[in-house]
Parts: sequence; C-alpha cells; structure tokens
Amino acid sequence: MFVLKVNTGEAPVLQRMSWKPFISDRLTGWHLALAALLGFVGIFVCREAWTEIFVDYAYRDEEYSHIFIVPFVALWMVWVRRMRFRHCKPAGLLIGPLIVGVGWFLGWYGFNKQTTSFFHLGAVLVFIGCIISVLGRNVLFRFFPAILVLAFLVPVPGQIRQNVAVPLQNWTAQVSQGVLETAGVETELSGNLLIINGRAVTIEEACNGMRMVFPLILIGYAFSFGLPLKQSVRFLILLFSPLVAIACNVVRTVLLIWLAGNAKNISSNGDAIYQAFHDSGGWIMLPIAFLLLLVLIRTLRWAMVPVQRYTLASQ
Repeated sequence: MFVLKVNTGEAPVLQRMSWKPFISDRLTGWHLALAALLGFVGIFVCREAWTEIFVDYAYRDEEYSHIFIVPFVALWMVWVRRMRFRHCKPAGLLIGPLIVGVGWFLGWYGFNKQTTSFFHLGAVLVFIGCIISVLGRNVLFRFFPAILVLAFLVPVPGQIRQNVAVPLQNWTAQVSQGVLETAGVETELSGNLLIINGRAVTIEEACNGMRMVFPLILIGYAFSFGLPLKQSVRFLILLFSPLVAIACNVVRTVLLIWLAGNAKNISSNGDAIYQAFHDSGGWIMLPIAFLLLLVLIRTLRWAMVPVQRYTLASQ
C-alpha cells in the first residue's frame, strides 16, 4: 500500500506503508464477551442442575441461602484481580474442553446414580470449562481463588449436614446455658432444650450455627484472598472463620433465649420482636464477624507480624 507524503517546499513523495498482521497476545474485550456467552450456554445446557441449586435449595431452604452470595464473591474476587488480565494470553485452550468433559461425565453419573452432589458439581465444572475454553489456562491459574469459590455453589448433602448439626445443637445449648447462668439468668437444660422463665426454647438447626458457618467462611475466604496477604495469614483467617461463626452464633442464641423468656415483659409485641430477630439475627451477625476479622488483621499488625506479601494488582 502506498501513501502520499507532502513536505512543505518539496515535491510530493510516495512512500510504502508496511502493515503487520494483527496478532492478539493478550485477552481483549471480545474474548471476555465470548467467554460470557459460552458460559451462559453451559448454564443453559445444564439448566436442570442450576434450577435445583438456586430454586430447590437456595431459595426454598434457608440452610442453603449462602449460595446466593457465591456469584457476588466470585465476581468481586475477579474484579480485585482484574489487572492480571493483561498478563494472560489466550493459550492452552484445550484444558477448557477437558474440564467440560469431566463436568459432563460427573453430571451424567450423578443424574443416573442419584448422586446429587456429582450432578451439581458437574454443572459447575461445565460452566467453568466453557469459560476456560475461550480465556485459556492462564486465567485458570491466575484467577484460581475466584474459580475455587464456585465450589460453594454445590449444596452440602443433607446427611453430612445432619452429622455436623446434631452435635452442634447440643454444644450450642450447653454453652448458651453456661453464658446465661454466668450472667445470673436461671435456666434449665435438657438435651438441646432450654427452659427460661417457664418457656421452653429448642436449639434447632436454625439456631445451631450451621446457617452461619458457610456464609462466614465465604466472607473469610473473600477477605483473605481479596487482600494482598501472606499465605500463612490467609490460612489463619480461614481457620479462624468457623470459630468466629460459632462465637457469633452463641451470642445470637443467648439473645434469642433471653428474648424468648422475657418477650412478654418487653412489650406487647415481644413475640414479634423475638421472631424478627430469630429470622434476621444470623445475617446481622455477618458484618459483626467481618469486623472481628478486621480486628484480627489489626492485631497481627500491632504485634509486628508481617501480614502483607505483595501488591494484589501486580501479583
């Protein structure tokens, strides 16, 4: 191709312009758009599993309501690592179809063998594989914490929940009675049943802390991998998160038991206040638990313990 170059005071000169072929050595907006489109295709193909996850479990059963938080946590973790996209080349695309194949097999096996966890996990892997088929293996490794958090989309089997919930109910009842007795509130304990002022309060699954453990682990996971922390500090936060959840749940349970025994003495709407706190108290405790994690980081810094490892954007 020739272009006409005109210099002031000189005759026009024809120069040859060379064009280099366009080669994409990094991800572009078109890659992201195509990955999103293919991800929606993966969701559509496995729509039965996704319907079970979000409708039958997350929407209809409050014990799995933390599933609604998972997409927001994953998107936020991608956002804080968005500068890594400039270091990702669309290479190693074959790993995407391999993940899709594994997910498809797990979904097929789970559906035919009535193994619900495999059925749901297969749908999640198909979604991940569709995205990696466009973005490549570099995104899989550089954004692995954001991808790993999608495992929380898989509902925990009911048998496993029961094996944990039953001992946790009895333990919560014992600790709550101890706290109330220390505060001078007389109570009686029988199994997971507490009696205060003649009113029986049963520590059921809604009060045993299971409903708070998974959301708080999610918060702790996002907190630890959303900040440029050392791996040892991240492990400490993840280890600390369930303990914080249980401690916050004990505080919530103690308040619930006290409200149950004194609802009529508070006001004429005491029972309504008790029920409102019973339904929303777990979510109220989440920001409190988040503040406790902040206090943990502040305490480590005050103790001159190095907590930061690198600048997250340039990692």
